[in-house]
Amino acid sequence: MGCAALRLLFFLLVVKPFLLLAVGINVRRRDRLPRRGPALIVANHNSHLDALVLMAMLPLRLLPRVRPVASAEYFLRGRWRSWFATRVIGIIPVATCGGGSRAEVLEPVRDALAVGDMVIFFPEGTRGEPECLGKLKTGIVWLVEQLPETPVHPVRLSGLGKVLPKGHWLPVPFLCDAWVGETLRWQGDRSGFMAALAASLTPPEPQVAAVREGQI
Repeated sequence: MGCAALRLLFFLLVVKPFLLLAVGINVRRRDRLPRRGPALIVANHNSHLDALVLMAMLPLRLLPRVRPVASAEYFLRGRWRSWFATRVIGIIPVATCGGGSRAEVLEPVRDALAVGDMVIFFPEGTRGEPECLGKLKTGIVWLVEQLPETPVHPVRLSGLGKVLPKGHWLPVPFLCDAWVGETLRWQGDRSGFMAALAASLTPPEPQVAAVREGQI
């Protein structure tokens, strides 16, 4: 069985039922998600489930072209973990520790976008505290400068840090939300781009109630 078939079965039989029955993901403005590549899907990062949720929000037919960026030091540790992460999930492993220029570290991400893949990217670089947006790193700017025609689709995730927070392995049932923001495009202004991205990923004020529009 090929990797594409394994990925499809994993999401169809494991990921989607788990998210629907045990978690419950409410997706707002799903229509803003990309339907073809190249595209950058950019989100805040609080849980190991983040990438799986973002992948599950897309139609199953697109899964072979969806590639989440992940830490090589963590996901390539061990033979079976490495196989599952690269062959079933389809991660793009990048070095998050040690030396290497930005171009060297992010070149595999740029190459994936260049061939038309949809890349999931977490600009914080690591998982943070639940419901808190950490400082955004500027690697995302380097990517859009390299491929300025690539659309950036921001998605703000809420609640997943409580389902499976950093340092935990046992999921806790909790209703979660995903807000798909307006598509961003590179206009040549670094500070303006980063400000717009941060605004799209920043949690709203607590008193603002979300309208539930539909689940995965």
